[in-house]
Parts: sequence; structure tokens; C-alpha cells
Amino acid sequence: MRLHELRPGADSNRAKKRVGRGVASGWGKTAGRGNKGYKSRSGGTVRPGFEGGQMPIHRRLPKRGFTNIFKKEIAVVNLRDLGRFSPEDTVDEAGLRAAGLVKGSCDGVKILGEGEISYAVTVDGQIRVSRSAKEKIEAAGGRVEASASAGEE
Repeated sequence: MRLHELRPGADSNRAKKRVGRGVASGWGKTAGRGNKGYKSRSGGTVRPGFEGGQMPIHRRLPKRGFTNIFKKEIAVVNLRDLGRFSPEDTVDEAGLRAAGLVKGSCDGVKILGEGEISYAVTVDGQIRVSRSAKEKIEAAGGRVEASASAGEE
């Protein structure tokens, strides 16, 4: 068998059904759409979730809760993850993103006290720090630069 001898399998390349091409074709006149009604008209397709006029399921089911549009998305970084920084480094949001510890969009970053740190690092004032994380950082000889917007929690 050679490349120029290849042929598609029988019935594998079937032509698209062309409807509305005369009575003799078998798909003329109403073109398979039936007589009258919304779906027989041009542009007549029902929207997703439409149940033929019956009250749709998304309106029959009760609604619960709400979405807080003022919610802040805070990225969490644990103290044990700061091992990627070298001693005497300043830990800021840009550095955390470069290290791969913070991804995507967020409204702020918070360092939590999970794990230990054995060397001094300086934490930038724009990053929130938990009380236990602050104590561990300061015990290791590092410092947390306070900022009005960071807020201790």
C-alpha cells in the first residue's frame, strides 16, 4: 500500500444533510421542523434551563445565603515557607510572588506562625503577620516593620 492509494473508509465522509431543498428530497417544505410553533420559526431556540413554560428548577429551589461583595481575599503564607529566603532578606509581597508562595490576585498577604524559622528576616510593613509568627520572627533576631494598613491580627 502506498500513500497515493489510501482512501477513506466507506461512509466515513458523509455529506451534511441539506434540508429545505424541495419536496422531492424528503426534507422540503417544513424541513423537519414540524408545523408551526416556536421551534419551527427562524431563530426559535429555547434558552438553557427553559422547561416549556413550567416553572424552571432554578426558580423552584429555595435560595440560601449571600455573597459578600466586600470580602477580602488574603493569601496565606506559613512561617516554615520562609525558608526560601536567605538570612537578612526583606520579605515583601513581590519577593513572595517571585518565590512562588503567592499566586494569582489577592487583597493582601498574611504570614501565619505554622513552623519555625532559625534566622533573621525582615518582614515588610504591607504584609499582615499573626501574633505567634511575629514572636517567632523576633525570637530568631528578625523584625516586623509595622504599617498602618497592615494591622495586627
